[in-house]
Amino acid sequence: MRILHTSDWHLGRSFHRVSLLEAQAAYLDHLVATVREHKVDVVLVAGDVYDRAVPPLSAVELFDDALHRLAAAGVPTVMISGNHDSARRLGVGAGLIGQAGIHLRTDPAHCAAPVVLRDAHGDVAFYGLPYLEPALVKDVFEAERAGHEAVLTAAMDRVRADLASRSDTTRSVVLAHAFVAGGEPSDSERDITVGGVAAVPAGVFDGVDYVALGHLHGCQTVTDRVRYSGSPLAYSFSEAAHRKTMWLIDLDASGTIAAERIDCPVPRPLARLRGRLDTLIDDPALEQHRESWMEATLTDPVRPVEPMARLTERFPHTLSLVFEPDRAPDDPFASYAQRLKGRDDQQIAEDFVAHVRGGSVDEQERTLLRGAFDHVRVDDSVHEVDR
Repeated sequence: MRILHTSDWHLGRSFHRVSLLEAQAAYLDHLVATVREHKVDVVLVAGDVYDRAVPPLSAVELFDDALHRLAAAGVPTVMISGNHDSARRLGVGAGLIGQAGIHLRTDPAHCAAPVVLRDAHGDVAFYGLPYLEPALVKDVFEAERAGHEAVLTAAMDRVRADLASRSDTTRSVVLAHAFVAGGEPSDSERDITVGGVAAVPAGVFDGVDYVALGHLHGCQTVTDRVRYSGSPLAYSFSEAAHRKTMWLIDLDASGTIAAERIDCPVPRPLARLRGRLDTLIDDPALEQHRESWMEATLTDPVRPVEPMARLTERFPHTLSLVFEPDRAPDDPFASYAQRLKGRDDQQIAEDFVAHVRGGSVDEQERTLLRGAFDHVRVDDSVHEVDR
């Protein structure tokens, strides 16, 4: 069976205030063309179809058009909700849409009810594990604790139990939206840390033939059978070096995997330049970046006059300007952003408490702070869906 593994479309997202709607439409054109050209048997979308719980109408229309074209091509599609999606909204009409071959899996309770497709060698069971917010699904899976590893393990135990009830020749594919250890994150993924832990071990998914992951935006191989497709477009300058692709997976009769990367269209290349303003403007070697979306990090010791206006004369698509003067970290004139660089919210809060009190944070306080951050993140997620 030939599988096209995609994820993290993030329909409706912009890039530093530049609309990506046309680029996303071009990607979906490319996806449908790839399905036809490579005679794909099934398309997988491993979460984050939309960029937010309540997407703009233009994004919904784009999604609707893509589903119509995939259905018209007669190619089944299996998709799950991600941490950016509203699972309840995305899943509306799933039963009816499923009759057209578009299988939406957004309810955690149904993760062990696969979409079963057949090829010349027999059945392939596709299990959809939507994003599992630990605090919200712990009771659904009767997990011992509210952590990513605990709820994913419980979900996979149900998957393995269902698979064991099927023919020995049944091959299996799992779609999941999670941060798996060994994956490389970028700046554009929303933090899903719970209790100080975001990643789960790849061994959670043992027992299936292929795991189609979503959430991390770089295409990568965790193991031969566990892979991220990555996002089809760059959504932050941290992805400047990414090669945006989809995985074309061939699953043979024995469950052996053959994988090939299919490149996605690039609307405009990204460039991250660093140096003093005059150097960036005058260096002839940088001419290759004139038409790129650009992030410039200026290292001038004193902030130059009208830097963005001067930069855009040479690089008209400059979108981000960062100031990092060449100063020692302990320089009294070092920026607040420089002093916080590389620290997460938990570390910043602990440093603040220690500074105010004049003593280090103990383990009880550390746990209390972590619990507060977890509560706010989950509360924000719930309220976003309820709006």
